[in-house]
Amino acid sequence: MPQGETTTGATPEERHAIADERDLLRSRHAVRAAAVAAGFDLVGQTKLVTAASELVRNAYIHGGGGVLRIVPLTGAGGRRGVRLVVSDHGPGIPDVDTALSDGYSTGAGLGHGLGGTRRLVDSFAIDTEPGRGTTIVVERWA
Repeated sequence: MPQGETTTGATPEERHAIADERDLLRSRHAVRAAAVAAGFDLVGQTKLVTAASELVRNAYIHGGGGVLRIVPLTGAGGRRGVRLVVSDHGPGIPDVDTALSDGYSTGAGLGHGLGGTRRLVDSFAIDTEPGRGTTIVVERWA
């Protein structure tokens, strides 16, 4: 988190299970609602929802399910944002650098997933280890 940025106590963190196909849509709706509440414009909402969609889908498909946490943020001067934390207990990512590179895909996709997600947000952090699962934390500011 950038220096001077803090989470707000005014709106509590939301937690959403990622266990089946329906949870993918529920997660996108919840992230859009959080982005609207934080004052994001339409482009900002779309970028955050797109990033969330990729992360939640990865947790479901590659991690066997997990949890999405949505954390409202308030920064210096009242600036508002949203932090997303997506965790799973899957096999982990053996080579993060490769997974973040454009063109890399473990399936039939275009290979813009994690690298593209990183470009849609203001901060991106990944904690993963083979056999231990993956947690990705992203933040976007309005």
